[in-house]
Amino acid sequence: MQVFGLQAAVYRGARLASRLGVQTPHIEAARRDALGRFERARRDGLTADQAAKAVGVSRATLYRWSKRVVVRSRRPLRVRPKTWTSPLIRRIEALRDDFPMWGKAKLGPLLRRQGVVVSDATVGRILRSLMIRGRVQPVPTLRRKRRHRRWTPRRHHAVRLPKGMKPSQPGGVVQIDTVFLNLAPNKAIKHFTAYDPVAKWTVGKAANRATAKAASLFLDKVIDQMPFPVQAIQVDGGSEFKAEFEDACKDKGLQLYELPPKRPQLNGAVERCNGSWRYEFYGVYELPTNVEALNPILDSFQHLYNHHRPHGALGGLTPAEYLAARQASETPPSHMC
Repeated sequence: MQVFGLQAAVYRGARLASRLGVQTPHIEAARRDALGRFERARRDGLTADQAAKAVGVSRATLYRWSKRVVVRSRRPLRVRPKTWTSPLIRRIEALRDDFPMWGKAKLGPLLRRQGVVVSDATVGRILRSLMIRGRVQPVPTLRRKRRHRRWTPRRHHAVRLPKGMKPSQPGGVVQIDTVFLNLAPNKAIKHFTAYDPVAKWTVGKAANRATAKAASLFLDKVIDQMPFPVQAIQVDGGSEFKAEFEDACKDKGLQLYELPPKRPQLNGAVERCNGSWRYEFYGVYELPTNVEALNPILDSFQHLYNHHRPHGALGGLTPAEYLAARQASETPPSHMC
């Protein structure tokens, strides 16, 4: 297993640890506080050993702190002087302007190829000094530049799915999604699935491509074959659910809900139904690769799913049986009419 980025993180942690001795104000304050508590304990009558034990610091350490409260800097007394010249700095700065993503490992050999005697380490030190002065930009800063987003037309009918919205009636919100399938090594199709999360009723259709036109034609099939009125449609942000599909929902008076980005779990019901189509239909039967010949067979499995396949979430009932039982419970007795 390869772990990326660990070495840089270790180096950053090491540099931070090496600077702790220089960042001393909090250490000096802690020492002064310990010395103050030690002196107060001595004035209250405790011996030096008892006072040091109460403070939690050894007596020898407290005596040493009393002689030098300020922490000594760890900076070397003699720092190596800079050996590079101004022409070399200007040359490296010019090269970095021409190649802003290159570091010392590339600029060093390039300079030596031009006859300049310089090591990669020296190039790195010069680049670091240029970054501190703001003359060049670090590579991570260049990588994080925000890219301009491509303009997309504004949605005029679709709205964001309200948080926590769950339908209580069949047809309240029908979820629609697509599945990419390979019927043969050289033949791929798009399967459209519509699923009602209350009645567990499904409608499917195969198409050569997932276009907005194909999605709008599938919407006609959904409205025609759902045994209850469809009030709203829920889709993800796929391009097939824009343009003609959105116009079709608007013309038919259907509310169109679009999922927030990166929230596939909100489409979990139709995703589960996609698995049934994939493994119980496409993964079992020998099917034709022609979409026109495939769709009649697909309709047969759709009938099997809705009228004969027991559904665990419905207590073993089929979607058709569930709808019949629901309609019987909601219909008032004849003597009350």
